Amino acid sequence: MAGAAPAIRTVLHVDMDAFYAAVEQRDRPELRGRPVVVGALPGGRGVVSAASYEARRFGIHSAMPISRAYRLCRDAVYLPVDMDKYAAESRRIMALLAEWTPLLEPVSIDEAFLDVTASRALRGDGPAIARDIKARIRAEVSLTASVGVAPNKFLAKVASDLEKPDGLVVVEPGREAAFLAPLPVSRLWGVGRVTGAELEALGIKRIGQLASLPSATLEARFGSNGAGLADLAWGRDDRPVEPFGTPKSMGAEETFETDHLDMERLRATLRAHAERVARELRAEGYSGRVVHLKIRFTDFSTYTRAHTGEPTQDGLRIYQEACALLSRVRLAQPVRLIGLSVSGLGAAGQGQLALFGPDAARQERLGRALDRLAERFGGDAVRPASLLGRRSRRRSGPRGPAK
Repeated sequence: MAGAAPAIRTVLHVDMDAFYAAVEQRDRPELRGRPVVVGALPGGRGVVSAASYEARRFGIHSAMPISRAYRLCRDAVYLPVDMDKYAAESRRIMALLAEWTPLLEPVSIDEAFLDVTASRALRGDGPAIARDIKARIRAEVSLTASVGVAPNKFLAKVASDLEKPDGLVVVEPGREAAFLAPLPVSRLWGVGRVTGAELEALGIKRIGQLASLPSATLEARFGSNGAGLADLAWGRDDRPVEPFGTPKSMGAEETFETDHLDMERLRATLRAHAERVARELRAEGYSGRVVHLKIRFTDFSTYTRAHTGEPTQDGLRIYQEACALLSRVRLAQPVRLIGLSVSGLGAAGQGQLALFGPDAARQERLGRALDRLAERFGGDAVRPASLLGRRSRRRSGPRGPAK
């Protein structure tokens, strides 16, 4: 009917609980109830990728240097990242979520937004849908998820984080500002260390205090960001849930146990990265046009270069382009970290016709066959000859649609 008010949206944010660690505890029953840390191994210089809730009681959290995590809890179980396994579980979960609505926006490997406004007539209200989703994930994947239900994405994201693990928090329409008022301003998107310090200098610690300030005052202090802060403080967020957005890039990187100048080792590391990224590209149905190389030296200076070519999802080709970039680097000091990523992503099969001749078709079939072996026997079941005898332990996972 003309002039009718638009329906109030119902948005869910589904966030898997301690995802990497929870997958390991599910697959290895002896780890259940024990502190589990996934990431670099003790003695290295990498970071924590995920910590079980048992480990978090010791103060361990993601992105913490592994050396500090080990000092906090020497008795924890420390495991390397198995991104192939986590990505496969993520695909199962996202496929399950898609049964409720086509308006599904994955934002990382373990979280997604759903707009279920149009699903309410058949599936029930937002809280009912959230309960059903949590039950299905528990029954079919044997993992727990925390869910926030709200009229917009921002509120749903905040709500999902408040009662972890296995939480369900609902923000009723009309209660947006009241829900946010007692929370610290650090819960607002865009409020980091610098902005938080400025707000504290103004005596603003809670979102309700921020909401009480005139927008003009915030704009005078924070410029164009002031209006955005005011909107968020009142729980206003008009952004739509955007389904199946193409990720910007996929990649992998490794921090070495000891800085070095061994070119053979650098090339071998890039080869492993390239195969890992290629598997992820094929699994997600993407090809990439731009190969990026990242090198960090002993003094933490970072070198980045990129090469743009035809779309590819072939590990050998990605490796060759990364090696060409590496050959132009002057190694004036030892290397601390090396990374590789592919951007300019699009649906596989969108390249020039020449790319899809007999050789390319054979290469694609070979890649798919290797992927099936990797899925059945693990990511290291089939490895390039150049990597035999070498197992990387200091590698972060692909930076895909990721957290």
